[in-house]
Amino acid sequence: MSEQLTNRLKERRGELGLTQAELAERCGVSRKTVNTVENGVFVPSTLLALKLAVALERRVEELFWIEN
Repeated sequence: MSEQLTNRLKERRGELGLTQAELAERCGVSRKTVNTVENGVFVPSTLLALKLAVALERRVEELFWIEN
């Protein structure tokens, strides 16, 4: 069974009118980190997932979920 972490970061970021760079700045990470998380290349730490949720004004569960 292969599980994958899926997210709706890009969708929510767009709703707020933020660029990847602006979101990265709010979270204290690089734009490339935001890009790799959005594209499912990198699985964020719990701390980063929480920072992203705060910056995007959503609960972590609304932004990330496991897909089988």
